Amino acid sequence: MSAPIVISIGTTHPWNVAGVGRDLLVGERLGARVFTAVAAVSAQDAGGVRALAPVEPAVLEAQLAALPWSAARAVRVGALGCRANVDLVGAALAAHPELPLVLDPVRSASAGGRLADADAWTALRDGPARAPGVILTPNLDEAAALLERAAIPPEALDEAAAALRDRGARAVLLKGGHLAGDPVDVLADAAGIERFLGSRIAAQMRGTGCTLAMALACELAFGAELHAAVRSARSFVRAELSAH
Repeated sequence: MSAPIVISIGTTHPWNVAGVGRDLLVGERLGARVFTAVAAVSAQDAGGVRALAPVEPAVLEAQLAALPWSAARAVRVGALGCRANVDLVGAALAAHPELPLVLDPVRSASAGGRLADADAWTALRDGPARAPGVILTPNLDEAAALLERAAIPPEALDEAAAALRDRGARAVLLKGGHLAGDPVDVLADAAGIERFLGSRIAAQMRGTGCTLAMALACELAFGAELHAAVRSARSFVRAELSAH
């Protein structure tokens, strides 16, 4: 079987522990062929985001036009840098509604520092995050921001995931890795709610959100059903954590 093509659109990271560089590594590990479009360039290290420069919209537009959309089997979208680039990516995705789309609504780097300004976040929240084919993978802070709430308490995980899906998405995988105790991820889709449980792994790894989103996109590209794809993607992330 030939390697399925996954399109990755997002931001660079000098260490390649997140963003499009991480997507390339995850795709290689899982047997997918990854094509990329860079929406923003970041300077990051262990201290967080040092600088962020969105790519000129005309350059991003040309990158998007050069991608093999007709041959792709899934898309993974991360941080996009600015409102203009969010709008460009949203239009490109709307032109290919047949493709599974995993959207990680990134606001900040795990080490600190913003990867989306207020205008870019609003455009993402009210545009691609509501697309009917999108699978959203927010963490708790991102989910609260998408719902315009102060926070999401542990007892509201199911309700919050369902509320995000009610905004228009195909599915929402709400990541509970930042909860105290053992992590809980919640998937809301047309079938209802499924909780994914697991003991906490005593390890630190940057880019877990990017890794999960890209692994999920790869599993979908191979033709996996959504719930099975989530289980496989979570297993991949847990294996990566255990190796640290």
